[in-house]
Amino acid sequence: MRTAGTALTLAATSFAAALALTVTGRVGAQPATTLARPGSFDEVIQHTSGDLFRQGQQIFRFDTFGDERFWSDTLRLHQAVAGASNGGVGNGVGPAAALAAGLKVDVDMVPQSVLAGIQSGAVNLNDPANTLALINARAVLGVMPASNGRVGFTCALCHSTVDDSFGPGIGSRLDGWPNRDLNVGAIVAMAPDLSAVASLLQIDQATVRNVLMSWGPGKFDAELFLDGKAFRPDGKTAATLIPPAYGLAGVNLHTYTGWGGVPYWNAFVANLELRGSGIFYDPRLNDATKFPVAARAGLGNVRPAGADDGITSRLPALHYYQLSIPAPAPPAGSFIQRSAESGQSLFNGRARCSTCHVPPLFTEPGWGMHTAEEIGIDDFQARRSPDNRYRTTPLKGAWSRAKGGYYHDGRFATLRAVVEHYDRVFGLRLTETEMNDLVEYLKSL
Repeated sequence: MRTAGTALTLAATSFAAALALTVTGRVGAQPATTLARPGSFDEVIQHTSGDLFRQGQQIFRFDTFGDERFWSDTLRLHQAVAGASNGGVGNGVGPAAALAAGLKVDVDMVPQSVLAGIQSGAVNLNDPANTLALINARAVLGVMPASNGRVGFTCALCHSTVDDSFGPGIGSRLDGWPNRDLNVGAIVAMAPDLSAVASLLQIDQATVRNVLMSWGPGKFDAELFLDGKAFRPDGKTAATLIPPAYGLAGVNLHTYTGWGGVPYWNAFVANLELRGSGIFYDPRLNDATKFPVAARAGLGNVRPAGADDGITSRLPALHYYQLSIPAPAPPAGSFIQRSAESGQSLFNGRARCSTCHVPPLFTEPGWGMHTAEEIGIDDFQARRSPDNRYRTTPLKGAWSRAKGGYYHDGRFATLRAVVEHYDRVFGLRLTETEMNDLVEYLKSL
């Protein structure tokens, strides 16, 4: 005979079993892309996510933040590109010269007839008019046409490249990849009028051009407009390698020497480097001893005239899109699997790499910053930043940014050189095989 207590127990057991089955079924069967219930807040979140991604992608690729007023109206760079035959100055820049300077062409934005002409040789790659046509088609990564033949720059200029699927410098976009072929300094040095830059730095235009030409491919000096330091004590350029804009989800600090998170650096670059029109605030730049140029120019508190802020409203979507870009996976066959597995054990064990490069972020969660002494290098670049430290660089996708070398200034030509450096600094006494295994693991990330 079943008692009331027994019935309650059975009912509770049945309810628990049914609940467990329901939960298990939902967890196991419900993919992340399941549409939210109409009218629910989940649906609002999903719509917002899609909107931010789409808007951010457009901003990253095509938004100049109004910086054509600096690059064209002030520096007249567009006139150097056009050449005298197109209403500009000088000989102009043909597509071949643009590609040689590291500019990239998105093959998906070029009409098929033009691509056929490039292949057949019918398109003159030395004619500046063809460069202008590519710019007007929005096919040159990071270079956007504006009214009256002017041009402006976007995030994609430095932080996108192509896969060379059509030819060298021409292919499908790879957003977030650093363009280590781009000779930013040489491009800016072509501008007919650099008096605004010379005035800011309180030097003559000839010196400005010499400094810009010293950078070389794949490098940019974001601190030059802040401290005016063009060269390191050893005489080498103070410019640093263009960093990637991929794999930033979960990573607190964006740059080699910290400064701030991704949205901070977006605002910094859009306002102070691209010279768009917006609001930027960082009172640390008022330090006249550390940042004499910035303090003199008032760069710690930038306010556009009137309500002309073309940057602030774009920061949320831009941030979201950048966090959506994953680090690229290594190509098949690009590393030795067995050696990589041994290297992983060393990375997480005796070599102590994971102490700072914590998987799966491969940087420290939180404030991943270290003194120069801790990592065994000079402190020149660190001392140009507010915290006088270097960030623990995330390692995912390291294989894709090998061109130009590793560390902020490319001082280590290969991953093997990086491993050898830490072997010396930390007295690891790794064998030849162990160092090779670590390299293979780094190539696999």
